[in-house]
Amino acid sequence: MKQTLLALGCLMIAGNAAAMSPGGLSAGEYMARASDCVACHTAEGGQPMAGGKKFSTPVGDIYATNITPDKTAGIGNYSYEDFEKAVRQGIAKDGHALYPAMPYPSYARMTDKDIHDLYDYFMNEVPPSAEKNKDNDIPWLLSARWPLHIWNWLYVDEVQPANKATVNNALLSRGAYLVEGPGHCGACHTPRGVTMQEKGYDASSDVYLSGAMIDGWYAPSLRNISKSPEELKDLLRKGQSQHDALSGPMSEVVTQSTQYMTDGDLDAISYYLLNFSHAPAGAVSANGAISYSPKDGKTLYSMYCSTCHGDDGKGKDFTVPSLVNNSIVTAKDPASLLSVINDGAQTPQTQGNISFKMPAYKQVMTEEEKNNVVNYVRGAWGERAGE
Repeated sequence: MKQTLLALGCLMIAGNAAAMSPGGLSAGEYMARASDCVACHTAEGGQPMAGGKKFSTPVGDIYATNITPDKTAGIGNYSYEDFEKAVRQGIAKDGHALYPAMPYPSYARMTDKDIHDLYDYFMNEVPPSAEKNKDNDIPWLLSARWPLHIWNWLYVDEVQPANKATVNNALLSRGAYLVEGPGHCGACHTPRGVTMQEKGYDASSDVYLSGAMIDGWYAPSLRNISKSPEELKDLLRKGQSQHDALSGPMSEVVTQSTQYMTDGDLDAISYYLLNFSHAPAGAVSANGAISYSPKDGKTLYSMYCSTCHGDDGKGKDFTVPSLVNNSIVTAKDPASLLSVINDGAQTPQTQGNISFKMPAYKQVMTEEEKNNVVNYVRGAWGERAGE
């Protein structure tokens, strides 16, 4: 739905991404990683980019499409113009509108060069797959595509093929481009309106990146982050830092996308998130949002959680995340913390980094007990603890 040092030099930031990319990635593959294409267009156990991954929406389940260069099942017959129109405007080759689960409102901000590089990558480097696209599970009355053209007219800005920097700062400009464009961070971290439109696509909106619910998780606010640039960079590169770790949907983003980004680009994202002027984001109250039993919660925490996270909630450096002012703990909505306790969590799989797993407690604790643990943790180590 993303967090993040100053660059070695602004000239490196403005240079060719492929020339800087680790592992010798082509410019197009690098941009595909930065845009997180693999995570959305690859089903579990399936061929990369062959589609089939399910996404739940308020109107029903939709399935990611095959975007390999297969000429029958994929996009092998797309010209560059067809591809560009789909990526930036959400219009397929045959003219039907794509569902905005595809973040084309953000991709509209991508440069012509990056779109060309993407097209070359998909047509020449991605192995073709004949995997057929799945039919979406949307009721007939709600499945018409023509209203999406009206949706696009209302909510999608016209194509912006160049980064329109409003400040004379190359590092900030590059960070804004990556976050607001290919990285489409707002797709998860920005609240949505009644027609599921993002309430802002850049920092000109007072709610952009202020936190939102997605797939049962609460993507926390990325405004006023209380971490150092190095901590943010560690989280995006490895999925964990000295005191924190990522889980849930963001874990997949790190595994498939941000771990492949250059130091310069991670520096830029970090600089943007830490230095752009944001309105303060609200923190959790000491008592949380659900029925509160501090005594029972503390007892359960001591039984099930303190062995790893410690009685003081500070965890173990580089292994077990601290709960003190942790973004999941301090979020306005406790959904992510409940999900971690219920289903467990695992840090991202990244190059040269060991993944750690937290067990699930859904068969061990009752709903009331999980609620009590959540509220004990939020009351003890949230930003307003002790008020």
